[in-house]
Amino acid sequence: MKRKVFLVDDHPLVREWLANLINQQADLIVCGEAESASQAIQQIEASGPDVIIADITLAQGSGLELIKDVRGIYPRAAIIVLSMHEESLYAERALRAGARGYVMKKESTKKILVAIRQVLEGKLYISDRFAATMAEKFIDGKNQGASPVEGLSDRELQVFVMIGQGIETRQIAESLHLSIKTVQVYCARIKEKLNLANATELVREAIRWHEASKAG
Repeated sequence: MKRKVFLVDDHPLVREWLANLINQQADLIVCGEAESASQAIQQIEASGPDVIIADITLAQGSGLELIKDVRGIYPRAAIIVLSMHEESLYAERALRAGARGYVMKKESTKKILVAIRQVLEGKLYISDRFAATMAEKFIDGKNQGASPVEGLSDRELQVFVMIGQGIETRQIAESLHLSIKTVQVYCARIKEKLNLANATELVREAIRWHEASKAG
C-alpha cells in the first residue's frame, strides 16, 4: 500500500514539483495539498496523510503554528518542514513544535525522499551539519555565538520576518488574526531583545536580516 503525503506550500510550482516527484515513487502518493495553514487544517483529517510536508512561510499563517495545530488534531501524521530558510534558525524551532524532519529547498530531491521514508520509519531527519551543531550545543550547555534573533519567540520571529518583507503593521495584524495593538506589543518586545532604539531601527534591521537570510 502506498503511503500518503499531504503538501502545504503557498507556491503552486513548488507543490506541482513535489507532487510529480512523490507520485513517481512506487511507495508514495500525494493525497492532498493546500496553500495556507487554514486550508491545510480543513483538509488534513479527511485526507488521512501519513506525512505532511509544509513550508515555514505561508501566505496566510505560519508553518510553525500549523505544526503545533496538526499535532493537536491529527498526531498520527509525521511532519517534515521543507523551507528556503536556514536550518540554523528554524530547524530547532520546527522540531520543538513537533516536526520530525527539516529539509532546505536547496537540497537535492533525493534528500526529500530520504526524509519522507525516514520519518515514516519513526526516525528524525536533519542534516549532518545541524546534528553536529545540536551535539555541540548539548555538550557546551549553551548556544555559543548565537544571533540575538534566535532569542525571539516563534511569534516574534514571524512578525520580524514580515516587517523585513515590507509588510505594514495593519497587514501583519490581519494576516495573523491579531489586533494592531498586539502586533505593536510584539514589535516592542523585538526592539528590546535586539537592542533597537526605535521603529526605524527595527525596520532597517528586519530588512537587513531578511535580505541576508535569502542570500544565505
